[in-house]
Amino acid sequence: MTGRPAALLLVRHGQTVWHAENRYAGVSDIALTDEGRRQAERLGEWAVRHPVDAIWTSTVTRAIETAEPACRALGLVPRRAYDLRECDFGEVEGRTLTEFAAEDPERARQYRADPVAHPFPGAEDPRAAAARGAMALRRIADGHPGQRVLVVAHNTLLRLVLCELLSIPLGAYRRVFPQLRNGAVSEIRIGEQGGALLSLNVPCVPGVSP
Repeated sequence: MTGRPAALLLVRHGQTVWHAENRYAGVSDIALTDEGRRQAERLGEWAVRHPVDAIWTSTVTRAIETAEPACRALGLVPRRAYDLRECDFGEVEGRTLTEFAAEDPERARQYRADPVAHPFPGAEDPRAAAARGAMALRRIADGHPGQRVLVVAHNTLLRLVLCELLSIPLGAYRRVFPQLRNGAVSEIRIGEQGGALLSLNVPCVPGVSP
C-alpha cells in the first residue's frame, strides 16, 4: 500500500426487532424497526455534513437499508461485499444468551469466558469470520487510497475485525468492544503494519464528527 491510506468509517446497521430484544441475528434477514429507520436517516444526514467518496455494505438487507439514505443524499451507488456479512450464530440464531444459558449453562459460561475458543454450537468459527472481514476491509482500503469510505456492516463481525486489525486477542472482543452502537460511526485506517483506530461509536448528530 502506498500514499495516504483510506479512512474507513465503520457503521453498525440500524436497530432490528431482534437486536432490540438482544437476540442474535446473524445470517437471518431481519427488518429494521422504526428506530432503525430513524438511525438510517440520521446517518444520511451525517453523510451530508461529512461527505464520503464511496459506500460499501454487506449483502444483508438491514445493512443495505441503513446505507440507503446516505447513498441517496450523496448520489452514490452502494457497493456490496459478501464477506462483510454477520457471523452465523448457529443454534443460538434468533435466541438470547440468557435463553441459551438456561438450556446449557456450562456452554454459556465457556462462551462468556472466551467466545472464540468456545463459539455457539453450529456457529461459524469466529477466527474465520475475523479473517474474511479483515480481508474485505483491506480490499476496500486498497481500492480507495486517500478517500473516505462508509462501510455498513454488523456488530460481532466488526468487533472481531477491529481486534484482528489492531492486534488484540480475538477472544477478548466482547470485553474490549462491548458493543458497536446502531448507526454510530467508528473510524479506522489500515496500513502495512495493521490498523489504527481513530474514533469509536461517534453518534450521528450535528456538531460531532469522527
